[in-house]
Amino acid sequence: MLELTPAERRALRSRAHHLHPVVMIGEAGLTPPVLHEIDVALRSHELIKVRVLGEDRERRGRLGEEICAALGAADIQSIGKMVVLFRPRPEESADAKKAAPRRPRRPRFRAKRTFQNR
Repeated sequence: MLELTPAERRALRSRAHHLHPVVMIGEAGLTPPVLHEIDVALRSHELIKVRVLGEDRERRGRLGEEICAALGAADIQSIGKMVVLFRPRPEESADAKKAAPRRPRRPRFRAKRTFQNR
């Protein structure tokens, strides 16, 4: 499990405030496919919110700890049925950066008036 300082935790909580839940854990609990989806979300976003459905408070608390132990993440915050998780993105090697093709940039939006003035 990842250990963070209180200052780092506070900064991550403020970043997570505006996020929406990416994964929902239902009545079936923490199944391997759900754990895989959380892993994929952490790999791409590094900071996510998970909604835990159900009425049992103790179960919701345990799920956050289980996820962190299984994936090497940090439990930033647990409020109600929301759990905020953080795991830093793995560093990419120089070869991987060169191999990934870049998408061309979209042209900027031009208002109708800019075309009329030509």
